[in-house]
Amino acid sequence: MSNQLAVLEQAQNTFVDLAVKFGPKAVVAILILAAGYYIGRWVGRILDRWLARLSLEPPVRLLIVRLAHLVVLGLFLIMALQNLGVDLLPLIAGLSVAGAGIALAMQGVLGNLAAGFIIIFTKPFRVGEYVSMIGVEGEVQDIDLFTTKLSHPDRSIVVVPNRKIVGEILHNYGRIRQLDLSLPVARAEDLDRVLALVSEVVKASPRVLAEPAPIVGVAALADKSIAIAVKPWTSVADYLAAGAEINRAMVERMTAAGIDYPGAAREIRVVGSPVQRAVP
Repeated sequence: MSNQLAVLEQAQNTFVDLAVKFGPKAVVAILILAAGYYIGRWVGRILDRWLARLSLEPPVRLLIVRLAHLVVLGLFLIMALQNLGVDLLPLIAGLSVAGAGIALAMQGVLGNLAAGFIIIFTKPFRVGEYVSMIGVEGEVQDIDLFTTKLSHPDRSIVVVPNRKIVGEILHNYGRIRQLDLSLPVARAEDLDRVLALVSEVVKASPRVLAEPAPIVGVAALADKSIAIAVKPWTSVADYLAAGAEINRAMVERMTAAGIDYPGAAREIRVVGSPVQRAVP
Protein backbone atom coordinates (compact mmCIF):
# COMPACT_ATOMS: atom_id res chain seq x y z
CA MET A 1 0.00 0.00 0.00
CA SER A 2 2.85 2.37 0.83
CA ASN A 3 4.44 1.64 -2.57
CA GLN A 4 1.23 2.58 -4.37
CA LEU A 5 1.00 5.83 -2.41
CA ALA A 6 4.61 6.60 -3.29
CA VAL A 7 3.91 6.02 -6.97
CA LEU A 8 0.82 8.23 -6.88
CA GLU A 9 2.73 10.95 -5.08
CA GLN A 10 5.54 10.79 -7.59
CA ALA A 11 3.08 10.99 -10.50
CA GLN A 12 1.39 13.96 -8.85
CA ASN A 13 4.69 15.73 -8.37
CA THR A 14 5.64 15.04 -12.00
CA PHE A 15 2.30 16.39 -13.24
CA VAL A 16 2.72 19.54 -11.13
CA ASP A 17 6.25 20.06 -12.45
CA LEU A 18 5.09 19.66 -16.06
CA ALA A 19 2.16 22.00 -15.45
CA VAL A 20 4.45 24.63 -13.98
CA LYS A 21 7.02 24.21 -16.73
CA PHE A 22 4.77 23.90 -19.78
CA GLY A 23 1.45 25.31 -18.56
CA PRO A 24 2.12 28.96 -19.40
CA LYS A 25 3.63 27.97 -22.71
CA ALA A 26 0.60 25.83 -23.55
CA VAL A 27 -1.74 28.71 -22.71
CA VAL A 28 0.29 31.06 -24.89
CA ALA A 29 0.27 28.48 -27.71
CA ILE A 30 -3.53 28.22 -27.51
CA LEU A 31 -3.83 32.01 -27.59
CA ILE A 32 -1.53 32.09 -30.64
CA LEU A 33 -3.70 29.54 -32.46
CA ALA A 34 -6.87 31.45 -31.56
CA ALA A 35 -5.31 34.67 -32.85
CA GLY A 36 -4.26 32.88 -36.04
CA TYR A 37 -7.80 31.61 -36.60
CA TYR A 38 -9.38 35.07 -36.34
CA ILE A 39 -6.59 36.80 -38.26
CA GLY A 40 -6.99 34.17 -41.00
CA ARG A 41 -10.70 34.96 -41.24
CA TRP A 42 -9.92 38.68 -41.42
CA VAL A 43 -7.34 38.11 -44.18
CA GLY A 44 -9.87 35.90 -45.99
CA ARG A 45 -12.53 38.64 -46.00
CA ILE A 46 -10.07 41.21 -47.35
CA LEU A 47 -8.86 38.75 -50.01
CA ASP A 48 -12.45 37.92 -50.99
CA ARG A 49 -13.25 41.60 -51.61
CA TRP A 50 -10.09 41.96 -53.69
CA LEU A 51 -10.82 38.82 -55.73
CA ALA A 52 -14.36 40.06 -56.40
CA ARG A 53 -12.84 42.95 -58.35
CA LEU A 54 -11.06 40.43 -60.60
CA SER A 55 -14.41 38.90 -61.64
CA LEU A 56 -13.41 35.40 -60.50
CA GLU A 57 -16.12 32.79 -60.19
CA PRO A 58 -17.65 32.41 -56.66
CA PRO A 59 -16.46 28.77 -56.19
CA VAL A 60 -12.92 29.78 -57.15
CA ARG A 61 -12.96 32.78 -54.82
CA LEU A 62 -14.17 30.62 -51.96
CA LEU A 63 -11.41 28.07 -52.58
CA ILE A 64 -8.66 30.69 -52.68
CA VAL A 65 -9.98 32.35 -49.52
CA ARG A 66 -9.96 29.01 -47.70
CA LEU A 67 -6.41 28.31 -48.83
CA ALA A 68 -5.30 31.73 -47.57
CA HIS A 69 -7.00 31.04 -44.24
CA LEU A 70 -5.16 27.72 -43.95
CA VAL A 71 -1.81 29.33 -44.80
CA VAL A 72 -2.25 31.98 -42.09
CA LEU A 73 -3.34 29.33 -39.60
CA GLY A 74 -0.30 27.22 -40.54
CA LEU A 75 2.07 30.12 -39.87
CA PHE A 76 0.55 30.67 -36.43
CA LEU A 77 0.77 26.92 -35.77
CA ILE A 78 4.52 27.10 -36.41
CA MET A 79 4.76 30.01 -33.99
CA ALA A 80 2.83 28.01 -31.38
CA LEU A 81 5.13 25.00 -31.77
CA GLN A 82 8.19 27.21 -31.45
CA ASN A 83 6.74 28.68 -28.26
CA LEU A 84 6.41 25.14 -26.86
CA GLY A 85 10.06 24.48 -27.66
CA VAL A 86 9.43 21.96 -30.44
CA ASP A 87 12.45 21.56 -32.76
CA LEU A 88 11.04 22.26 -36.21
CA LEU A 89 14.07 21.33 -38.33
CA PRO A 90 13.63 17.53 -38.01
CA LEU A 91 9.89 17.97 -38.49
CA ILE A 92 10.39 20.03 -41.66
CA ALA A 93 12.96 17.54 -42.97
CA GLY A 94 10.56 14.66 -42.39
CA LEU A 95 7.72 16.51 -44.07
CA SER A 96 9.97 17.28 -47.05
CA VAL A 97 10.84 13.61 -47.54
CA ALA A 98 7.20 12.60 -47.16
CA GLY A 99 6.16 15.37 -49.54
CA ALA A 100 8.54 14.15 -52.23
CA GLY A 101 7.11 10.63 -52.00
CA ILE A 102 3.55 11.92 -52.08
CA ALA A 103 4.34 14.13 -55.10
CA LEU A 104 5.66 11.12 -57.06
CA ALA A 105 2.59 9.08 -56.17
CA MET A 106 0.17 11.87 -57.06
CA GLN A 107 1.54 13.25 -60.33
CA GLY A 108 -1.87 13.21 -61.97
CA VAL A 109 -3.49 15.04 -59.07
CA LEU A 110 -0.73 17.67 -59.02
CA GLY A 111 -1.08 18.05 -62.78
CA ASN A 112 -4.79 18.76 -62.31
CA LEU A 113 -3.92 21.24 -59.57
CA ALA A 114 -1.47 23.16 -61.77
CA ALA A 115 -3.94 23.15 -64.66
CA GLY A 116 -6.67 24.36 -62.31
CA PHE A 117 -4.64 27.44 -61.39
CA ILE A 118 -3.99 28.11 -65.10
CA ILE A 119 -7.72 27.92 -65.86
CA ILE A 120 -8.59 30.13 -62.89
CA PHE A 121 -6.24 32.95 -63.83
CA THR A 122 -6.37 32.78 -67.66
CA LYS A 123 -10.18 32.37 -67.62
CA PRO A 124 -10.74 30.61 -70.99
CA PHE A 125 -14.33 30.01 -69.86
CA ARG A 126 -16.65 30.93 -66.99
CA VAL A 127 -19.52 29.32 -65.12
CA GLY A 128 -22.69 29.48 -67.23
CA GLU A 129 -20.92 29.43 -70.62
CA TYR A 130 -21.33 26.61 -73.14
CA VAL A 131 -18.08 24.96 -74.20
CA SER A 132 -16.95 22.09 -76.40
CA MET A 133 -13.60 20.38 -75.78
CA ILE A 134 -11.83 17.02 -76.11
CA GLY A 135 -14.93 15.34 -77.50
CA VAL A 136 -17.38 16.55 -74.83
CA GLU A 137 -19.57 19.62 -74.55
CA GLY A 138 -21.93 21.25 -72.10
CA GLU A 139 -22.66 24.26 -69.92
CA VAL A 140 -19.97 24.98 -67.32
CA GLN A 141 -21.47 24.29 -63.90
CA ASP A 142 -18.44 24.41 -61.61
CA ILE A 143 -14.69 25.10 -61.79
CA ASP A 144 -12.39 23.94 -59.01
CA LEU A 145 -8.68 23.28 -58.71
CA PHE A 146 -8.88 19.68 -59.90
CA THR A 147 -11.89 19.27 -62.20
CA THR A 148 -14.38 21.18 -64.32
CA LYS A 149 -18.02 20.05 -64.34
CA LEU A 150 -20.17 20.42 -67.46
CA SER A 151 -23.94 20.07 -67.64
CA HIS A 152 -24.73 18.10 -70.81
CA PRO A 153 -27.91 18.86 -72.82
CA ASP A 154 -29.32 15.48 -71.71
CA ARG A 155 -29.01 16.74 -68.08
CA SER A 156 -26.09 14.47 -67.25
CA ILE A 157 -22.91 15.85 -65.64
CA VAL A 158 -19.55 15.52 -67.38
CA VAL A 159 -16.54 15.77 -65.04
CA VAL A 160 -13.37 16.74 -66.92
CA PRO A 161 -9.91 16.63 -65.24
CA ASN A 162 -8.29 20.05 -65.60
CA ARG A 163 -5.07 18.62 -67.07
CA LYS A 164 -7.15 17.35 -70.03
CA ILE A 165 -8.32 20.91 -70.79
CA VAL A 166 -5.11 22.96 -70.70
CA GLY A 167 -3.28 22.79 -74.02
CA GLU A 168 -6.24 21.34 -75.94
CA ILE A 169 -8.54 22.96 -78.50
CA LEU A 170 -11.47 24.62 -76.73
CA HIS A 171 -14.62 25.98 -78.40
CA ASN A 172 -16.33 28.49 -76.11
CA TYR A 173 -19.83 29.41 -77.29
CA GLY A 174 -20.35 31.84 -74.42
CA ARG A 175 -23.80 32.27 -72.92
CA ILE A 176 -25.67 32.24 -76.26
CA ARG A 177 -25.74 29.82 -79.20
CA GLN A 178 -26.73 30.11 -82.84
CA LEU A 179 -29.25 27.68 -84.28
CA ASP A 180 -28.49 26.19 -87.69
CA LEU A 181 -31.88 25.37 -89.25
CA SER A 182 -32.79 24.85 -92.89
CA LEU A 183 -36.07 25.08 -94.81
CA PRO A 184 -36.31 23.63 -98.34
CA VAL A 185 -38.87 25.21 -100.69
CA ALA A 186 -39.72 24.62 -104.33
CA ARG A 187 -37.94 26.72 -106.94
CA ALA A 188 -41.28 27.93 -108.29
CA GLU A 189 -42.15 29.75 -105.06
CA ASP A 190 -41.78 33.50 -104.59
CA LEU A 191 -38.43 33.75 -102.79
CA ASP A 192 -39.04 37.19 -101.28
CA ARG A 193 -42.39 36.03 -99.85
CA VAL A 194 -40.82 32.92 -98.35
CA LEU A 195 -37.98 34.88 -96.73
CA ALA A 196 -40.46 37.39 -95.28
CA LEU A 197 -42.63 34.61 -93.79
CA VAL A 198 -39.61 32.87 -92.24
CA SER A 199 -38.37 36.17 -90.77
CA GLU A 200 -41.79 36.73 -89.20
CA VAL A 201 -41.73 33.26 -87.64
CA VAL A 202 -38.25 33.83 -86.20
CA LYS A 203 -39.06 37.26 -84.78
CA ALA A 204 -42.27 35.95 -83.23
CA SER A 205 -40.43 33.32 -81.18
CA PRO A 206 -40.01 34.45 -77.54
CA ARG A 207 -36.81 32.38 -77.24
CA VAL A 208 -34.98 34.19 -80.05
CA LEU A 209 -32.67 37.04 -79.04
CA ALA A 210 -33.03 40.41 -80.74
CA GLU A 211 -29.26 40.89 -80.62
CA PRO A 212 -27.32 39.53 -82.40
CA ALA A 213 -29.76 39.79 -85.29
CA PRO A 214 -31.01 36.48 -86.73
CA ILE A 215 -29.78 35.42 -90.17
CA VAL A 216 -32.33 34.34 -92.79
CA GLY A 217 -31.18 33.82 -96.35
CA VAL A 218 -30.55 31.42 -99.21
CA ALA A 219 -28.15 28.66 -98.17
CA ALA A 220 -28.00 26.37 -101.23
CA LEU A 221 -29.57 25.75 -104.64
CA ALA A 222 -30.64 22.33 -105.90
CA ASP A 223 -32.28 21.12 -109.09
CA LYS A 224 -35.85 21.54 -107.88
CA SER A 225 -35.51 23.29 -104.52
CA ILE A 226 -33.95 26.19 -102.65
CA ALA A 227 -32.61 25.73 -99.12
CA ILE A 228 -33.38 28.64 -96.80
CA ALA A 229 -30.89 29.08 -93.95
CA VAL A 230 -32.47 30.03 -90.61
CA LYS A 231 -29.87 30.99 -87.98
CA PRO A 232 -31.28 32.86 -84.98
CA TRP A 233 -29.49 33.30 -81.65
CA THR A 234 -30.83 31.94 -78.35
CA SER A 235 -29.61 31.53 -74.80
CA VAL A 236 -27.85 28.29 -73.93
CA ALA A 237 -30.83 27.12 -71.88
CA ASP A 238 -33.29 27.70 -74.79
CA TYR A 239 -31.17 26.19 -77.56
CA LEU A 240 -32.93 22.83 -78.04
CA ALA A 241 -36.44 24.05 -77.28
CA ALA A 242 -36.11 27.04 -79.62
CA GLY A 243 -35.04 24.84 -82.54
CA ALA A 244 -38.02 22.52 -82.13
CA GLU A 245 -40.50 25.39 -81.75
CA ILE A 246 -39.21 27.35 -84.75
CA ASN A 247 -39.27 24.27 -87.01
CA ARG A 248 -42.89 23.56 -86.08
CA ALA A 249 -43.88 27.21 -86.50
CA MET A 250 -42.29 27.31 -89.98
CA VAL A 251 -44.16 24.15 -91.04
CA GLU A 252 -47.47 25.59 -89.87
CA ARG A 253 -46.82 29.00 -91.44
CA MET A 254 -45.72 27.58 -94.81
CA THR A 255 -48.71 25.24 -94.91
CA ALA A 256 -51.12 28.09 -94.11
CA ALA A 257 -49.52 30.25 -96.81
CA GLY A 258 -49.65 27.44 -99.39
CA ILE A 259 -45.87 27.22 -99.79
CA ASP A 260 -44.90 23.97 -101.52
CA TYR A 261 -42.18 21.67 -100.24
CA PRO A 262 -40.18 19.95 -102.96
CA GLY A 263 -40.59 16.21 -103.07
CA ALA A 264 -37.60 13.90 -103.03
CA ALA A 265 -36.35 13.47 -106.60
CA ARG A 266 -35.48 9.91 -107.62
CA GLU A 267 -34.14 8.83 -110.99
CA ILE A 268 -34.33 5.15 -111.88
CA ARG A 269 -32.26 3.78 -114.73
CA VAL A 270 -32.52 0.25 -116.13
CA VAL A 271 -29.12 -0.94 -117.33
CA GLY A 272 -28.88 -3.79 -119.87
CA SER A 273 -30.75 -5.07 -122.96
CA PRO A 274 -34.43 -5.99 -122.69
CA VAL A 275 -35.29 -9.65 -122.23
CA GLN A 276 -36.30 -11.31 -125.53
CA ARG A 277 -39.19 -13.71 -125.54
CA ALA A 278 -38.68 -16.96 -127.35
CA VAL A 279 -40.69 -17.40 -130.57
CA PRO A 280 -42.48 -20.80 -130.75
